[in-house]
Amino acid sequence: MHTDHGGFQVTDMDRAIRFYTQKLSFKLDFRGVNEEEKEEYAFVSHGNARLELIRDMVNGYEPPAIKKPYCPHFCMEIEDMEAAMEELKDKNINIIKGPLKIEGEETWVYFADEDNNVLEYIQWYNKK
Repeated sequence: MHTDHGGFQVTDMDRAIRFYTQKLSFKLDFRGVNEEEKEEYAFVSHGNARLELIRDMVNGYEPPAIKKPYCPHFCMEIEDMEAAMEELKDKNINIIKGPLKIEGEETWVYFADEDNNVLEYIQWYNKK
């Protein structure tokens, strides 16, 4: 078994796709509408990280409040936290908390998209 994708609900599909493709350098794999479920969806990916973005076409969506422990969230491993932090700041991405560090193990940061979906970058040291 392996992970296929995570999923986030969004209020505006065009805006969400722009966020992930332009600010986080994901690529749009495909986009469509599930008429039976009345949902619009898109899959975006960056390396092995893949997300499904879903917009309910019938019911409104109120983005959740962001609160500790920042769950659920989608975590992506990176190699250079310093460069990642600079990019998040340069692109005006909402940094929630971090970077946080456990000496000799890991450094991580939580941030969010425009719909308050929480993402995390993690840099591992001495990965087993």
